[in-house]
Amino acid sequence: MQGNTSRLHKEYFRNGNSHRDGADVSFQDIKKLFEFRTITIGRWVTAGEQQLAANLFFDALYDLVDILRVNEQVISLNGSLSLAFGSGGQKHVNAHYHSGKRQLALAKNAGGGALAHEWFHAFDHYIAPKAFDSAQPNDFASAMWLAESKLIAHPLNQKLDNFFQTLFLNETLCPNEFVKRSVKADKALGMYYYAQPQELAARAFEACIQDNPIKNAFLVQGTKQSAEARLGIYPHDILRSQIQDAVFDYFTHLGSGLTQIKQLRKANSILECQQVDLSR
Repeated sequence: MQGNTSRLHKEYFRNGNSHRDGADVSFQDIKKLFEFRTITIGRWVTAGEQQLAANLFFDALYDLVDILRVNEQVISLNGSLSLAFGSGGQKHVNAHYHSGKRQLALAKNAGGGALAHEWFHAFDHYIAPKAFDSAQPNDFASAMWLAESKLIAHPLNQKLDNFFQTLFLNETLCPNEFVKRSVKADKALGMYYYAQPQELAARAFEACIQDNPIKNAFLVQGTKQSAEARLGIYPHDILRSQIQDAVFDYFTHLGSGLTQIKQLRKANSILECQQVDLSR
């Protein structure tokens, strides 16, 4: 995501539940609770900045848990995702997802508000081989869907299919106005960026997150009032609502399915322990 001018020390509006009761947390706490693979802090990040950032990340990630109705391991993509703060980014880019490293990086002074966008890039990359047999290491599910790759048969993949169809196509199965406006913006700027499928998907996702009653400006901002929003490159009106329905339907079922699996594993573990006791 380009062009975010927010700063670490500003006040980020938030109205979500209290998950730390005002106490300070550390990036080590975040790594442990969410099971991120690694968390890297830049060498120029001071102790005070690191503390501010840890609290902001913690609140934002738990707000994302509540919004999507999933558990912490979904946010870390089953422990495969790494975080970087003030390290691992790209020059002149405020936030970045590095598919080769499976790392989400936020710049120290300008990454606030981009977390939801970059997280969806990570998810889009992570889910590709679970949705498509032909996925290669650097593929994104959104791009594979537009390329008409064969979807792996699974109820959750059908809901993902519905999300992508709503995201990209209109009722006549042609590119919708969101896609057309993004293509127009790219032509006006002489580049191919906003109309990339993974960028379309990430912007649609962050719009859904910003519209949720749970607000967190460090997690997402700018889908309604920003230079990019004025370009018309976010979904509008009825389509925006339809995309929200599709994305939350997917993640709600993903979350409930994982909860059922966890409960089943726990029940099986208890049963195994009881069988051991009975055999003694």
